[in-house]
Amino acid sequence: MVTRADDMIDRRRLRRKLTFWRVLAILIAAIGIAAAANWFFGDEVGIGSNHIAKVSITGMITEDEDLLQRLERIRKSPAVKGVILSIDSPGGTTVGGEAIFDAVRQVAAEKPVVAEVGTLAASAGYMIAIASDHVVARKTSIVGSIGVLVQYPDVSGLMDKLGIKLEEIKSSPLKAEPSPFKPTSDAARAMIRSMILDSYDWFIGLVESRRPLTHTEVVALADGSIFTGRQALEKKLIDEVGGEKEAIAWLGSKGVDEKLRVIEWKPRGRGVSSYFDSSAGSIIGKALGLPDYSDDIIRKFGAERLFLDGLVSLWHP
Repeated sequence: MVTRADDMIDRRRLRRKLTFWRVLAILIAAIGIAAAANWFFGDEVGIGSNHIAKVSITGMITEDEDLLQRLERIRKSPAVKGVILSIDSPGGTTVGGEAIFDAVRQVAAEKPVVAEVGTLAASAGYMIAIASDHVVARKTSIVGSIGVLVQYPDVSGLMDKLGIKLEEIKSSPLKAEPSPFKPTSDAARAMIRSMILDSYDWFIGLVESRRPLTHTEVVALADGSIFTGRQALEKKLIDEVGGEKEAIAWLGSKGVDEKLRVIEWKPRGRGVSSYFDSSAGSIIGKALGLPDYSDDIIRKFGAERLFLDGLVSLWHP
């Protein structure tokens, strides 16, 4: 009898253990399925119902392929009834700004798009904001800095002090100019200035086409100046002072149900894949022997802007 009782107790313990491991296995499988869905489908998971799509554009602007694809999926999604661009950026490359501007205009051709400026929308950040059909900014937001620049170091003086001399053979005088290893020639300076002015005229044309301003008024504002949200409203660089509430109200005026949920469309694979991503800042940090969180340090010191290629439309104090 004692043996039977012991056997029954052992069976019950075994059942409990089996139940525990079965539940654990189901939970692990569920987490794995959710992670796989996030990896493959990203922002599309769980947003099949009608909603207002929110897209955050922050930090340094480059030709972000993931963002461009996300905007294209938003354009094609029948569930998206309106779009809010949440912008907080000092700008970036002109090519990056141009690509995102064009993508936003394609979305705006089919759905109402409003830009909501946070702390900052300057240079290429402002370029993207005006791609929307309505721009909202806080009273103390920083807006503007319409212009283009190229920056490069000149270490020739340091090389002289160290006794370092650079020898070069090139096919023509302007090849690989300007060079950080020697003073910029007048011809190289003229070449770069010609490029800058051409892109500057293009930027002015965008502002003129998207804002209720004459060419003369845009040129007067396009001297690199930045403005508060209140000043920008007065100068017609934005349409309204406010935040997301005002942005949703504007979408309502365009026939979008204001009671729809606002759902942020995030980058694909965010969460699982983010553990495997390496930004330029973290790579630089590791090369310098800094800890893993050095990416944030490098961003705070603005070193990321040193690694931008091409012409730059960027505001930084």
